[in-house]
Amino acid sequence: MDPATLAGIGIAAVSILVMMLLEGSNPMSIMLLAPIILVFGGTFGVAMAGGVLRDSLGIGKQIQRALTAKPAVSAELVESIVKLAERARREGLLALEDAIKEVEDPFLRRGLELAIDGTDPEELREILEAEVEAKRKADKSGAKIFTDMGGYAPTIGIIGTVVSLVHVLENLSEPSKLGHMIGAAFVATLWGVASANVMWLPIGNRLKRISELECAQMELTIEGIANIQAGTNPRLVSQKLKSLLPPGEAEEKKAA
Repeated sequence: MDPATLAGIGIAAVSILVMMLLEGSNPMSIMLLAPIILVFGGTFGVAMAGGVLRDSLGIGKQIQRALTAKPAVSAELVESIVKLAERARREGLLALEDAIKEVEDPFLRRGLELAIDGTDPEELREILEAEVEAKRKADKSGAKIFTDMGGYAPTIGIIGTVVSLVHVLENLSEPSKLGHMIGAAFVATLWGVASANVMWLPIGNRLKRISELECAQMELTIEGIANIQAGTNPRLVSQKLKSLLPPGEAEEKKAA
């Protein structure tokens, strides 16, 4: 599990809380049920209206994925592929039938199975690249609802503020209550802006980033399988795959 999302949201929330305390505000003053229901319920509703039902039904799984997903470490994958290449070079491609049972990466395992079954190299690449593209599209749909919610939430908050201000105007005959009512009216805007920038947009961006890393690892896997199938020298396989690693990972790998 990568703590970046939880830590980032926590830091942002604490910063808002500290600001309120330093300003002498009571943090409980923004815990009003009506604007919270409007902002969160309304935002989800309009986001659902702008997509398809399966995107909305999967929002819980996407939030869990954003908070708990562990970023792929391509350097570890390179080691696994090189070991498989060494065995294939020494004993032949069919010798990997037993080895793939211990391969944890399902994408790598499927690719090796196709290679062992004698699939044409071009067809094998097309099949695996199609799977990567399908994943990329699915991940894009999963992140879209959160970026949409990040766009809608501030406007929904403004709607809540306008509705509350209408109520304020209805009570101009009671000046003693106006200050509290006007302050409460802007709580909806606060929740709209805060939820968009502290929750929905970061979660959407996190899902996009996870997808980029996973798809990059899958593309690295395709290159590794192609080289194993072609019987490339394991040392050359290692050099080729390491050249595809992100600069940070490549440097960490050399240091290790």
